Amino acid sequence: MGMRRGTNLPRMGDFNQSVILETIRRSGEGLSRIELVDTTGLSAQTVTNITRRLLDDGFIAEAGRTINGPGKPRITLRLVAESRFSIGVHLDPAVITCVLLDLAGTVVRRRAVRTPSSDPHRIVDTMAQTIAELIEDAGVDRRLIEGVGVAAPGPLDAEKGTVIDPPKLHGWHRVPLRSALAEATGFDVTLEKDTTAAAVGELWTGQGPADESFLFIYLGTGIGAALVRNGDPVRGRSRNFGEIGHIIVDADGPRCLCGSRGCVEVVCTPQAIVEQAERAGVFRDDREGSDVESVEERFTQLCERASAGEAPAVDVVRRAAANLTILIAALTNVADVDRVVLGGPFWSRLEVIYLQEIPGLLDARSATRALHTLPVDGTVVGDDVGAVGAACVVLDSVLTPRASDLYLED
Repeated sequence: MGMRRGTNLPRMGDFNQSVILETIRRSGEGLSRIELVDTTGLSAQTVTNITRRLLDDGFIAEAGRTINGPGKPRITLRLVAESRFSIGVHLDPAVITCVLLDLAGTVVRRRAVRTPSSDPHRIVDTMAQTIAELIEDAGVDRRLIEGVGVAAPGPLDAEKGTVIDPPKLHGWHRVPLRSALAEATGFDVTLEKDTTAAAVGELWTGQGPADESFLFIYLGTGIGAALVRNGDPVRGRSRNFGEIGHIIVDADGPRCLCGSRGCVEVVCTPQAIVEQAERAGVFRDDREGSDVESVEERFTQLCERASAGEAPAVDVVRRAAANLTILIAALTNVADVDRVVLGGPFWSRLEVIYLQEIPGLLDARSATRALHTLPVDGTVVGDDVGAVGAACVVLDSVLTPRASDLYLED
């Protein structure tokens, strides 16, 4: 398992503190000082100094002694999960999900509410109210909360903290979400793209090596992608990596607003899949609704029928899996990753059929097939991956050693 190593240069205290804290967190059961020296490459003196500071601040605790042959017994140091918390909010056009995470990345409380219209003021009020209820429910001291992370559909203006014109949130034009929510809650707010947040959640809660690389495919009202390289999410120049809605997956597919045919946007999204099911006669009635609620309702029905083995429904979902695989193969052939992870609010309904279909189809299209098989997994985080990921982004900024923290200031 690849671990990040510390550096014995002076003035690196914070970086090394993150290295040690992250190493203890990932170990699960805790580690002794000697094991920390071995794992991090830091000097015994540095480990002693930093662990003393972390003990004083309550981030870690001594969790018993183990006797290993002669010499002094080793004291195990373990993370104190309840020493700090963070809040994650996921804004989806259909639902707002809020979670409270402890320092270990465990969900302590969650609340989900329907997204009230798409009026920005009402949405910010709803978020602030839900956050307040979450904290009260959990009985957590506000001072232990490091901040609020918000996962929102892109594109985002990261500098200004604004959500620009997300395709499915009508009436949102350069909404200053970060400052509005900070004002409404009194917390520091971090704004992250939903797909990137989901990948960070996966990285944090997954059991993969610290330096792994994977492609995350996000299945929400829209479809997005995120890339983790050597344990770090790739955010892109303007933090909008992963806008894949207009990659063409079916040259004979329906016409897209962009002028092309068969883009991801009009072939792979839940709304597009529901329209394919309607054309295939899966639904007895012919009422068509394209609002978020009716798409979600019909999509759920389609997935239930496919799970029950109804042939027309199974065909539609299998064809959707094949279309999505064309996108995944295009991205994995470019990015050359260790594995593929699928997740997002709509994932659990598709999981069974997609996991049957996609791995074989992807293997047939993989440029590196002769070298290795690309494992395809469902997220370990579940449907709340966007919200959990947003909260992890906040913890991440506190805990994860960043090479960029190593540049010395003048």
